[in-house]
Amino acid sequence: MGTYETSEDSVVNPVKTNVVKVPKAGELVAADLRRRIITGELSVGDPLPNEAALMEHFGVSRPTLREAFRILESESLITVLRGAHGGARALALDDAVAARHTGLLLQYRGTPLIDVYRARTELEVAAVGMLGTGRDRASAAGLDKLDRLVQEGTHLVDDNEAYAQHDVRLHRTVVELTDNTTLNILAEMLFKIIAVHNVVFIAEHESGQARSANRAAQRAWTKLAKLLGDADVAAAQAYWRRHLEGVARFMVGNSEATVVDVLS
Repeated sequence: MGTYETSEDSVVNPVKTNVVKVPKAGELVAADLRRRIITGELSVGDPLPNEAALMEHFGVSRPTLREAFRILESESLITVLRGAHGGARALALDDAVAARHTGLLLQYRGTPLIDVYRARTELEVAAVGMLGTGRDRASAAGLDKLDRLVQEGTHLVDDNEAYAQHDVRLHRTVVELTDNTTLNILAEMLFKIIAVHNVVFIAEHESGQARSANRAAQRAWTKLAKLLGDADVAAAQAYWRRHLEGVARFMVGNSEATVVDVLS
């Protein structure tokens, strides 16, 4: 029952409620199967037990079981094949699914595109700090990898599409080298949106303007790699923040574009 104030209008204006939502049977079945897939109890590509076996195991009806399947299909955790040799099979977890749902949520909320670039800045500046403070053999190998990738960019600056892809790869690498799974997943959602925006930007602007931006980006990557190689973490973070803020101004400017304008 709800708890109400004793004022004269308390009957109409409840201030607190203790109502607890009881999960439906289909949601409970989906939760159990979801746990088995995530923990690897059900391997990718493995068929789930047939409907009759699952109905008996969970003590539910066929409509309830199929509701659970619909939930898991919407989460891209299973695929249900029809026909004599059909049935439900477990799917690999894909970060693209999370990115797609995040993109939809940002579109639904009318999120400005500049918001995505600012979030990317904060994540990458943090990643640069994590990279710079690691002085073990793995960290050194990571910085060597970043340096090699930066050098590859020198041959791509005149190819706008190729350099745009290379640039996104470099941004991903900075975060990947932190070896922080949570940071990587969050960043990947943003990178997918920015990669799409790169394509839109190139299509809408003269090739000379994009090439000029490519050269500026290549110089920035070269300087970042040097600062990290010199273990000057504070300078690397400050420099990368300034660079990314400049990128955001260049790519978005005063535009009121939202994520929906890019992804729709």
